[in-house]
Amino acid sequence: MKRFVSVFIAAALAATVCSAQAEIKEDFVPSSKNQPGQQYPMVNSQGYARFRIQAPNAQSVSVSLGLGGNGGTRLTKGDDGYWTGTTAGPMDEGFHYYHLTIDGGTFNDPGTNNYYGSSRWESGIEIPAKDQEIFAERDIPHGFVQQILFWCKETNSLKRAFVYTPPTYFSDKESVRYPVLYLQHGYGEDETAWFTQGHANLIMDNLIADGKIQPFIIVTTYGMINDAKFGQIATFDYSPFQRVLCDELVPYIDSHFRTIAKKDSRAMAGLSMGGFTTQVVTLARPEVFGYYGLLSGGSYTPQDIKDKKQVNKIFVSCGSKEGGDRIMKQAEDLRAAGIEAMGYVSEGTAHEFLTWRRALYQMAQYFWGK
Repeated sequence: MKRFVSVFIAAALAATVCSAQAEIKEDFVPSSKNQPGQQYPMVNSQGYARFRIQAPNAQSVSVSLGLGGNGGTRLTKGDDGYWTGTTAGPMDEGFHYYHLTIDGGTFNDPGTNNYYGSSRWESGIEIPAKDQEIFAERDIPHGFVQQILFWCKETNSLKRAFVYTPPTYFSDKESVRYPVLYLQHGYGEDETAWFTQGHANLIMDNLIADGKIQPFIIVTTYGMINDAKFGQIATFDYSPFQRVLCDELVPYIDSHFRTIAKKDSRAMAGLSMGGFTTQVVTLARPEVFGYYGLLSGGSYTPQDIKDKKQVNKIFVSCGSKEGGDRIMKQAEDLRAAGIEAMGYVSEGTAHEFLTWRRALYQMAQYFWGK
């Protein structure tokens, strides 16, 4: 009897697995993040991802998805020496970091492009989003993203920043000046993240083309946060970066670009640990920034704001899988205290770049919308 029950359960489980596999639609196409001519990784209309890796001498191959590589999809070796596997379930829409583990070693997927995250270059995959038109590549005027180098006295080193100028910047008269958003990356990332993973420039181009915002400049630079230890974010010393940003980079940008060099036309925002950085810097230097944005990191209470006249607007956001009620309550409390604030929750996303792309799209309109 026991043997019969065991066989019955095993057969039922096998049938369930086969049924689940049968439900996966075989409409896989190459990920938009693949290198030219590469077919894998692939994604389907349901959000499943499929990987194929050539490693004929390997004993085991798996794919670790997400920031830091949590979770895993084990691949199966074929007679041709290729390892293939599909995620157990659909993934959230948007961009995801991942890497390969081959016989215990960590490697990037040669089929896709690399993105700086987890304090290393990671592979990336894109699960198409229903609202991906907000960062779509369109036949419209596009802005210019340029790298700048400036000597930093605080660190006694040459530092890098990226500057987005809107499509009209070089055609406008010399008298036309622009607001500026200083936009910070998250832990394990760097100044390339917002324009590469985040598509901030495409989001801006589309908003401008659709007449939804006044054009403004975006500046990204390394936030000096990757030395922080997990669990010690609250005690991390943000003051060196505060001096680099407020006393060196902001004056450099104001002297080299046509900015409106006043706090009422200057914003700071950041994602994840860049949000914590934003909170600390804006509260410490209220004379520098008039607009504050926290994207899945940090918080403001009415008690934090010593002088309500110092703040134009505050934007707070996160993904619905991160605790949206908390964000909306934060904005409500700020408004009740007479501080202009907006809360936004990205539906169906977690701590990931689709959350932050959507947040930037909303925040840009809130700060400098038409």
